[in-house]
Amino acid sequence: MSMQLSNDFVFRPIPEIEESTHKASDNPLGDLAQLAGTWGGTGFNLIWRPHFQAQPGAPPQDHFLELNLTNETLQFNAIPGDIPNRGLLQPDLTLAGIQYLQQISDATTRHTNRTALHFEPGMWLNMPPTTNPREQGTVCRLGSIPHGTTVLAQGVSFVVEGPPEFDVANTVPFEIGNPQNPIPFPESNLSEHHHFRFPAGAHPHGITQEMVDNPNSVLQAAIAGQTIIRTVVLQVSSDTTQPLPPQTPPTPPPPPPQTLETEVGGGTANTAFLEGAPPVPQNANANAALVTATFWIETVQGPDGEPDFLQLQYTQTVLLNFNGLSWPHVSVATLRNFNP
Repeated sequence: MSMQLSNDFVFRPIPEIEESTHKASDNPLGDLAQLAGTWGGTGFNLIWRPHFQAQPGAPPQDHFLELNLTNETLQFNAIPGDIPNRGLLQPDLTLAGIQYLQQISDATTRHTNRTALHFEPGMWLNMPPTTNPREQGTVCRLGSIPHGTTVLAQGVSFVVEGPPEFDVANTVPFEIGNPQNPIPFPESNLSEHHHFRFPAGAHPHGITQEMVDNPNSVLQAAIAGQTIIRTVVLQVSSDTTQPLPPQTPPTPPPPPPQTLETEVGGGTANTAFLEGAPPVPQNANANAALVTATFWIETVQGPDGEPDFLQLQYTQTVLLNFNGLSWPHVSVATLRNFNP
């Protein structure tokens, strides 16, 4: 599926923006520029999803654990032209953006025609610092998922020398709003057969207990033996209640930390079916309440004197709220850029 825009489609403000906090630059996309191209590779998906209890002949169970080895294609194309944002409380703003199309399919069953798991069109935006509200330069990801959820996740980008560092990705459900109270379930134990898990059998081929306990271990294993020279980090969240983490190093320098606002943009929106009827979240079918993601664009030293190459890794956690708990949906992947 092509994402290419027509040659005559270019953003131009009407009338021209007279004053903007975004200055002309040779690289208006900033750290997002390295995303351009088509990426492909493999990964792992873990999702706790709701299970309808009123099925004849089936034992009652409100949840089901699905585990998938994945194949993925992720395509990026720059949005031509500057994207104008008109201001009232501060001068007008000019953004730069790159569109994407993500397609993920199941590779667990080894079928010739693999089953589609995820389809997501969206955009990444490079946003300059603002004075009202006072925020440092940010990146923003906007995504739409056919299940009925849209996501706006805002955050920071920065560069580190050397490889990425991976935190543990939590997969244990917990009481909504209380992550310090985890509630484990037996479906996570791969040494046992479970009817409410896919794959149901013990020790499913290609999926290990370490992957279920910490999906980010898949990312760590993928870079074992590689020499990563430089890493661009894109860190975003839909949580509007927390201040942005500081950039490391800050580029461009943000206002002094004490002048930054305590809340940043972001959020999720769900269809009525997902969100449920009041009182929410008790009556939700599967409300996608929070999305956090980190992308690493890595410059990898080519082996045996071959040219260096780019590699993209990411981890994403979506909290699905239903039946009083937050159920983690964690996706990870390692991708190579085929046509930068």
